Formats: sequence, structure tokens, C-alpha cells
Amino acid sequence: MTQSRRPTIEDVARRAGVSRTTVSRVLNGAPKVRAEVIEKVREVIADLGYVPNQAARQLVTRRTGAVAVVATQPQDRLFMDPFFDCLLRGVRRELTRHGAQAVLLFLDEPDDHARVADYLGGGHVDGAILFSLRPDDHLGALIARTGLPAVFGGRSRAGADDTAYVHVDCDNRGGARQAVTHLRALGRTRIATVTGPYDQEPSADDRLAGYRDVLPGADPALTERADYTLHGAARALHALLDRCPDLDGVFAASDLMAAGALQALHERGRRVPEDVAVVGFDDLTQIAEATSPPLTTVHQDVEGMGRLMAELLCGAVYEGTTPGSVVVPTRLVVRESA
Repeated sequence: MTQSRRPTIEDVARRAGVSRTTVSRVLNGAPKVRAEVIEKVREVIADLGYVPNQAARQLVTRRTGAVAVVATQPQDRLFMDPFFDCLLRGVRRELTRHGAQAVLLFLDEPDDHARVADYLGGGHVDGAILFSLRPDDHLGALIARTGLPAVFGGRSRAGADDTAYVHVDCDNRGGARQAVTHLRALGRTRIATVTGPYDQEPSADDRLAGYRDVLPGADPALTERADYTLHGAARALHALLDRCPDLDGVFAASDLMAAGALQALHERGRRVPEDVAVVGFDDLTQIAEATSPPLTTVHQDVEGMGRLMAELLCGAVYEGTTPGSVVVPTRLVVRESA
């Protein structure tokens, strides 16, 4: 039995009725190719099952077809948190659409920074997507000096002014205001908040600022810091209840922490929402619709933000566009917990 030969770029050109050069320009994302020609060539590529010779393509384009996705979260926490799973799903899907491959890099240990910086500056990837960098993390500044295109997930304070970095974020402060305003509208007067860690990206600060926008004179005892984990939030809520047993509302800075707050309230015999109303932030359906009661929360399009980060980066790398930072709006989704 003989095996049919693999389709070539000449086969694609012949079927599409264009030159070999035009097919190559479409494959390499060259500008000034008409949209209808691009669509036709891509249809033929899909029909024939043509796979470009990656090694030859890299010699011509000086591109690797790989994009680094860099996270400071420990690997075990990253894969247990539905937020990051949803974000990475959006990134991967958009990279795949552009024919690029994600290379996942972690910053778990102190010496990882030097290793990752060397890797990113060594020509192994075409660009980088970075999220959860700490405010004192200088990796962003190191990348900027290499000239490697990069997009940050979340407003970054990592080593330079925010304006130096292209980032995709949601309206954290505005979303927090929506959450706390809703609790006040329900007649809640002792509204506590479980915040994220202040040593990570500014989202925790922004959500706390939104809480304070609505409650500028709030009792400091009603604020407790946690770590964006379920168990950390449960411990924080127990501490809040010990200090402020009369609290009647909780704004948690993530859905996972809101689930931890619900667990703690249940353990303390507090009814939700009769005794304490709870609002989260993220609207991750695998959490918000699974809690008891279902969680009122601030919606942000997490997967969409992942896609947008990859789209901005791929536009800069493969299409020559100049990306700008984007802030995605939020909205309140009301369920039974508030």
C-alpha cells in the first residue's frame, strides 16, 4: 500500500489560483494581501490539510510560532483555580487561531526570574503574555529592554509606570462599587470585605478602593485580607465574625473567596442571605452556580480577556499592529446569596 504524498505549497497555490508567493505571504501574515485572497487560501489549506514546513518558515520569517505565557502563581494553585483555567483557555484558543503555540512558564522560586528572563531574551518565543506579577517584580522591565512584544494580564506595577505596558484588565474598582452598592441597596449596614493579597497585581487594591468609594467611613475592623483561596477566605471570615459579629453583608474580592466565606458562615450558623448577604467577583459559573445558595457576583469576561490578550500580542507580532491597553467593563449578576 502506498501512502499519498503530503500537499505542498505549490498544490495550495494551484488550487487557490494564486502564486506561490501569495500563499507564502498569507502564511507569514504579510500585509497588503486582500481579505478575499486570504480567506480563499485559508480555505484551500484547510481542505488539503496542508502543513507548512515550520523550519523553513522560521528561516524566512524569523519567527518561532511560540508565545510564552508567564505566571507567578505556584503550579498547584494555578491549576486548581478556575479563574486561571478560564483565562488560559481563552489565551490558548486565540493563539491556536493565529497558528501559534503557548509555552507555559512559572515563577515559583527566586532563581526562576533569571531563568525565565534569559529564556525570553534568547529568541525562543515571538512574544510573551504575563499575569499575576507582583508589584516588586522587575521581569516586565527586563522584557521591555529586550524589545520582546508583551501583553500583561491586569494593570501592572512591575518595575515601571503602567503606561509602559500594554495590559488587559477589567474595571476592578467599578465592579467593586457595583457589588457594595447592591449590598447597601438591600439595607445592609455592616458590610465587610475579604480582600486579595496586596503584594500581587493591583486588582486587590482596586477592589478594596471600590469598596471604600461606597463606604468611605467603614470600620477598619470590617476589612480582612486573604489570598484568593477558599480556605484562606474561610479563615478571614471567621476572623471578621470574631471581631464584628453584627456584620450583615460581605463583599469577597473573588468567587473562590466568596465560596470560602459561605463555608465559614455556614459553620458559624449564619443564614445566607437572611442573616448575611454575600457578593463575589468573577462570575465563574463553576463556582457561582454551584455554591449554596448560588452566588451573586460581579461578572468579568475572563476567557474573553484571555483571548483579547493573545489577540493584541499576535497582532503586534504577526501583523505589525500597535496594541493599546484595554479595560473591560463589569456587571453585577444577581443570584440568591444577595
